[in-house]
Amino acid sequence: MSESNMDKGIYSNLLALASVFCILSMSFFLRMAREGGAFPARSMNKRIYLDFNATTPLDSLVKDAYIHALEDFANASSLHEDGRAVHAKIEQARAIIASLIHAKPSEIIFTSGGSESNNTVFNTMISSALTKTSRSRDNWGGKRLVITSSIEHPCVMESARHIEEAGCTVEYLPVDSQGIVDVDQYARILHAGSASAAREKQPLLVSIMMANNEIGTIQDIQKLASMAHSYHALFHTDAVQAVGKIPVDVEALGVDYLTLSAHKIYGPKGIGALYVREGSPIEPLIRGGHQEKGLRAGTYNGPAIEAFGEAARLASERLEVYGTHTRLLRNRLRDGFVSKIPDIRINGHPEQVLPNTLDVSFPGAEGEAILLMLDLSGISVSTGSACASGSLEPSHVLMATGVGPELAHGSIRFSLGLSTTEAEIDFVLEKMPQIIAKLRRFSTVSSKIE
Repeated sequence: MSESNMDKGIYSNLLALASVFCILSMSFFLRMAREGGAFPARSMNKRIYLDFNATTPLDSLVKDAYIHALEDFANASSLHEDGRAVHAKIEQARAIIASLIHAKPSEIIFTSGGSESNNTVFNTMISSALTKTSRSRDNWGGKRLVITSSIEHPCVMESARHIEEAGCTVEYLPVDSQGIVDVDQYARILHAGSASAAREKQPLLVSIMMANNEIGTIQDIQKLASMAHSYHALFHTDAVQAVGKIPVDVEALGVDYLTLSAHKIYGPKGIGALYVREGSPIEPLIRGGHQEKGLRAGTYNGPAIEAFGEAARLASERLEVYGTHTRLLRNRLRDGFVSKIPDIRINGHPEQVLPNTLDVSFPGAEGEAILLMLDLSGISVSTGSACASGSLEPSHVLMATGVGPELAHGSIRFSLGLSTTEAEIDFVLEKMPQIIAKLRRFSTVSSKIE
């Protein structure tokens, strides 16, 4: 057996042992918690869902639109009346979605979701990097420097690794303790690349997410995009977590590409969109038919697109109400934790943050154990640690902000929605101090913030 295969075997065994350890540890915590009476009878009649950043339920109006659209079974590419009727509804939805982000309908490409949209942008950059000339507006061909941040969504991180394998250079920008990109380092990288006489060292693309899915920190995309353009680089932002929660205006932001997804704004899963500024280079990830002007092949998912349009319409109408409602409840939850639970850390920026998102580290308590104990109390949340899924690594986002592995493993994300109530927040505030106190009694890890 080769040395590399031996290393892989050892790593696989360690991974399996770590997974077993996590499961046994959580079983121990839950057994002790039950014996200690950590789970009094629930006082809420239904489960409390605080994982809206993962996905949202279908809004009732969206669901009605979706079900109604299922009757429109014709292929939107067909020339007969039935096909034309479906095509007209798709174009109506496209216009509504474009309006949500202040784009032109012609600049919206339908995809299967955020991951496909992000991959499409990076796939386009591979084509540009390997081409010495470009027919596009600013001749990006042959440039091979790509810049992104250290806290991007996994689909961007993996796309960045793939583009490295294709021959590009990728710079990962550091962030500060609150998740804000290091603008000085960004400027140095842009300047150094642009000053190079070698075209392959010049900046081609910058991809920075608008709002982080874990800690909710919001970047100054307008400033970052302007800096990229001053060095003749393209700019992409993954705005999946931002659209529908905060105002998004592609014209004001000045971005070349923007990613959005329906299931984050009370729409269906499996449908998303990519905004491509007129004149920006774009290559299809999925090739085949003529759909989307040949930029995304495949039979149109008419019902999902129509439902996406309805979700976008509602998101636009409710934007201010959403922000006010979720911000008040998020602050109530945050202040309650601070007053009721000692030695905790609030992750993310205190002001430049999504109104619905609160990420908290609880030293001396494992995130998975907290999650499962909350689950047994009827509360659904997320953890930044992926121990239970077979990964040895804590959240890359929290690690990038300087949070150590132990603290990162003890972090929970609470993400609120339009349906979240004050009573639900108070119920969580009733349960959490009990859960954290009990887990800390069983833990061998310090409960103090270093």
